[in-house]
Amino acid sequence: MKEYQEITKISRSMEKPPFVVELVDDNLYEWNVKLYQIDPESDFYHDMQEADIGHVLLNMVFPENFPFSPPFMRVISPHVEKGFVMEGGAICMELLTPRGWASAYTIEAVVMQFAASLVKGQGRIARKCKNGKEFSRKSAEASFRSLVKTHDKYGWVTPPLADG
Repeated sequence: MKEYQEITKISRSMEKPPFVVELVDDNLYEWNVKLYQIDPESDFYHDMQEADIGHVLLNMVFPENFPFSPPFMRVISPHVEKGFVMEGGAICMELLTPRGWASAYTIEAVVMQFAASLVKGQGRIARKCKNGKEFSRKSAEASFRSLVKTHDKYGWVTPPLADG
């Protein structure tokens, strides 16, 4: 994937890149993304500082027909409440759905959009996992399927431009 090489090259040339990517088990179709850049004015950023957490760890799995289909992206850690992060770490963003995806989207744009939606959705770092529910891929996939079904039925709400 050309995009992986470009992101890696750019992040190595920067002193403090907004995020870095790593292949999972040398698999070009699965990446871990360490997101460092979160709005410093946000409550989420302050939670990160308080808990001494340096990054948000995301996992991306790419379908064979990428970029014509979206990657599946989820949060691995920390355990996030709100911020459009659902059960299992699934991410509620229309652009990650087949209906909302465009092959022109870059991974950088997707990651930075997630960072913005985390803040916009008033995401916070959970102090404790509720009912022992850890983020897992299986749980995230089930949650994502459910939210896509719901949004396909009822639509996606686009906030007014004045709200950011």
